Amino acid sequence: MEEKTKSPAELFLKIFIPITIGFIFLGTWQALVEYLNIPPYLIPSPLLMFKTLFVDWGLLSSALLVTLKITLLSFLLSTLVGVLISFLFVQSRQIERALFPYAVLLQVTPIVAVAPLIIIWVQNTTLSLVICSSLVALFPVISNTTLGLKSVDPDLLSFFKLQRATRTQVLLRLRVPSALPYFLGGLRISSGLSLIGAVVAEFVAGTGGSGSGLAYQILQAGFQLNIPRMFAALLLISLTGIALFATMALITQKVLKNWHSSEQVVE
Repeated sequence: MEEKTKSPAELFLKIFIPITIGFIFLGTWQALVEYLNIPPYLIPSPLLMFKTLFVDWGLLSSALLVTLKITLLSFLLSTLVGVLISFLFVQSRQIERALFPYAVLLQVTPIVAVAPLIIIWVQNTTLSLVICSSLVALFPVISNTTLGLKSVDPDLLSFFKLQRATRTQVLLRLRVPSALPYFLGGLRISSGLSLIGAVVAEFVAGTGGSGSGLAYQILQAGFQLNIPRMFAALLLISLTGIALFATMALITQKVLKNWHSSEQVVE
């Protein structure tokens, strides 16, 4: 297969079409709100939402930084722990069979059920929120990285064994490069889950004051019936999630484009 570079027209359409659909959606939303005369305490118009975002930017931006800090710390923690657990799983099938069900247990247990306990046990609020968010984002890293570490070419594995390579050499020189696409795919999922976990943990913790995140601002806006501010905070969360996913997708493309078929454009 011959690699093909995307033309400027293709790149333009890739950006233009989603933006156009977004403007159509916002325009339809604005028209319906005005035509049906929906009060802003039920559904604010996009113009009012953006106006509120501008007016309350000082409050919402500081809350965004708090949520973003929790998100990034939990993403880094879940990545580190997930990779270490995956390295452990791939060393022994017996260890994987014994411990993998507990990794699944972390995935299926609702974070809202265990977050209050973690917040009580861990006195530091920021650390408790990071732990809660990390539990949400951990499983995709474990699952994808473990799958990638096991998805090696049998012939290459036999060659390494024939050359009497050590476990460390097999892991670092064969399994890790083979697992890289799977690992990066797990990170794309985990980045969004870190944000979701951070917001859910903030909801459960209910922390206020200067160190409050966007979840607390949403709660406060709901109590005060300030629905435009609530929508503005939701918009910031959505844009943050999109930015995280786009960043991870860009990193994946930069890392894999020169050697992996998943990031190559073919005729």
